[in-house]
Amino acid sequence: MGLALWTLLSSTGLHATELRDFGSKADEERYKDLIAELRCMVCQNQSLADSDAPLAKDLRDEVYEMFSAGQSNVEITDFLVARYGDFVLYRPPVKSETIVLWAGPFVLLLVVVIGVAIYLRRRTPVTNIAALSDDERERLNRALNDTDREDRN
Repeated sequence: MGLALWTLLSSTGLHATELRDFGSKADEERYKDLIAELRCMVCQNQSLADSDAPLAKDLRDEVYEMFSAGQSNVEITDFLVARYGDFVLYRPPVKSETIVLWAGPFVLLLVVVIGVAIYLRRRTPVTNIAALSDDERERLNRALNDTDREDRN
């Protein structure tokens, strides 16, 4: 019983929450929105708000310090982009370096659709074969009968 209680109590506080002092609820929301738009450079599929990585905590601290110093969201993101590149943004701007990220999925989808259409078109059997006339049918039957007789001999 004591071991179960110790396990329960020791596992509840593993992740310390970060306490931040904001001047207003609007500032707190602005900060939370900003760190939700920035990518964790370690996890890569999580935002700074969601990540527990040490680098993410350091970046949250740095963003908070810049935020507290009165810098705007644009100034903070410009600083982080200058330091880490556009990859730090969840929605990088469309420019020559990132055009593949934006257009790549659509181009790939287009190539797949065209490929499937070509495959299906080649695979579809020809359905407009003309029916045999009576004369052609008679000649075909005679040829088949002649072949059957030759095979029996």
